[in-house]
Amino acid sequence: MNEIGHLKIAITSNDLLQVDANFATAKQIVIYDVTYDEASFLDVVQFKGGGKGDGKRGPGGGGGCSMGDPTGGASVDQVQLRVDAMEGCAVLFTLALSDFAAVKVKNAGVFPVKMQHPREIDEVVEHLQRMMQNNPPLWLRKALGYGVRNPDYLIEREA
Repeated sequence: MNEIGHLKIAITSNDLLQVDANFATAKQIVIYDVTYDEASFLDVVQFKGGGKGDGKRGPGGGGGCSMGDPTGGASVDQVQLRVDAMEGCAVLFTLALSDFAAVKVKNAGVFPVKMQHPREIDEVVEHLQRMMQNNPPLWLRKALGYGVRNPDYLIEREA
């Protein structure tokens, strides 16, 4: 669960600069902590071959070494690997995801947001912050940790 007013978000990216990847085949998932007026890069989880590999984190929390095949040639559920990589996230921004992936993401407690076209990560974060500050929709209020029926969320945010 996020702290009130903080969102841990996941972004699918192939170039680390924009939301430009399909969820199931993204080369990496970038993780940010976003507040009303700040955003901090937390981590990046890399997936070998842009959709192949195990996506495990290294000792520093990142993608780790890509030598060898840790699965021994066994098939890997790419969607589940990516869902597992988003542990603790409240929102996912992605270029595309299947209905199957959307259900898995939602069941993991992450709200999926499908982008219509690639957008710069900074632009996505700034848009999210504007939404957080100006009467956020119910899904975002829930992700922020406010009760969806609590009309005083703005007062709580300022306290």
